[in-house]
Amino acid sequence: MDERATSQKTGRLESLQPGQAIVYGGDRVAYVTAELAAAFKAGDRLLVAPDTGTLLHIPAAEKAIAAGAVGRAREAFAKMGEVTDAAISAFFDAFAANLEDDGRWGEIAAANAADVEKARARGRSTTRLAANEAMRGDMIAGLRAWRDAPPSRGRLVERVHHAGWSVEQLTAPLGVTGFVFEGRPNVFADATGVLRAGNTVVFRIGSDALGTAQAIVRAALDPAIDAAGLPAGAAALVDSAAHAAGWAMFADPRLALAVARGSGPAVAQLGAIARQAGTPVSLHGTGGAWMVADESAEAERFFAAAYHSLDRKVCNTLNTCCIVEARADELIPVFLDALARAGERRRGWKLHVAQDDLARLPAAVRAARGEVVRAEGPREEALVEALADDELGREWEWEETPEVSLKIVASAAEAAALFNAYSPRFDVSLIAEDPVAQARFYEAVDAPFVGDGFTRWVDGQYALNRPELGLSNWENGRLFARGGVLAGDGVFTVRARVRQTDPHLDRAGAPTPERRT
Repeated sequence: MDERATSQKTGRLESLQPGQAIVYGGDRVAYVTAELAAAFKAGDRLLVAPDTGTLLHIPAAEKAIAAGAVGRAREAFAKMGEVTDAAISAFFDAFAANLEDDGRWGEIAAANAADVEKARARGRSTTRLAANEAMRGDMIAGLRAWRDAPPSRGRLVERVHHAGWSVEQLTAPLGVTGFVFEGRPNVFADATGVLRAGNTVVFRIGSDALGTAQAIVRAALDPAIDAAGLPAGAAALVDSAAHAAGWAMFADPRLALAVARGSGPAVAQLGAIARQAGTPVSLHGTGGAWMVADESAEAERFFAAAYHSLDRKVCNTLNTCCIVEARADELIPVFLDALARAGERRRGWKLHVAQDDLARLPAAVRAARGEVVRAEGPREEALVEALADDELGREWEWEETPEVSLKIVASAAEAAALFNAYSPRFDVSLIAEDPVAQARFYEAVDAPFVGDGFTRWVDGQYALNRPELGLSNWENGRLFARGGVLAGDGVFTVRARVRQTDPHLDRAGAPTPERRT
């Protein structure tokens, strides 16, 4: 047999044909569409999402943009060992001062207003996009928290003493962190937190907020890097609105960590791409908090917890409420009152009720109609709709109208089982005065964040005084050796360093022979 016919050959993919089979996952096949075949050119890249088989086309131009940003961050990381902790503190101070400067903020605000207008014209949500004064203040506070945080490079983790020698375990910078996040400009301040530990960062922001991001880089970020003497590229923006640029960035094996925040399916896809490249990931996708009121719940505490968990829509907003059957007649009105009062604080309310529990609501509530504010604008809707149990985990991405699901359960144990089956396994509270019930519930629910009051406490800066890079749920399993809050100073590796005082150490105990010369 001809040896050439049996030897494995490789080459570059330069074109695609309609219907061409692309093998993935070892035993599955995806097929090239006519549209993809026509768009693919020599120099482009093709990825396969391993969980869905989706073929992802990365044009050469987007690949180059991402590679350039990662390359600049990689070059900057090689120089960060020469940067003092004082210089890093000066960077955070200068970045905060630039955001505080009204002239610089005016440039950012103008770019943000244009982004908001374009997003509204496309019927997109602008709830988290608008860079208002509250967001500005939070960004400044977050940056100053990192300025004042103790340096974490070289922190002694452990020292083990032996006869004649000792070993130290020391924290060390990890490398380049890749960050993809949705259209929330404030996440810029969170992402730069990795510099505190001597890392560098490259990020891509959602297309809705790209203009705002470019203005922040131009008016505040890059000037702060220059003023503090940090290497250029220490915080690099992938300057593209294309999803393909994010795919290309997460497929780059030069990343030490990939962090993604946004919608569930998009985040899962990005995580799969990074894992294929061998990069560890921290994913913040599907959110939506749960609250359970059990037999021992105190009505006023339940009312307060529900009301204060519906002030705005973010990942830790109350999404699904369970009330035990034994207290349903008393606590359903309490919950409806809390929802209505939260609606007065915003603009109305919307309730989804498990199909079997609709009859528990007053007829007037079941028949109510009213204005509900959606991304495309306000519209009249039925305010109560039936919901299947397998939809209890659906996250309601509301704009101005608080939207939540309600389920009556036999017990807190049933609520815990429903949470584990249908939720993203993220954030849950049990309203109960019975400490035994609290202990049982804590052991039963599979979640990184468990409370006994309002759900909105789950936030790195609010709870731990550290702006977070991301919050992770347990939808895809528990996290290895870390909590659900990933903060900038949590991005590190550990190095071992030996201090040998006895030069004659030998594993077998052999003495050092005499030198011959």
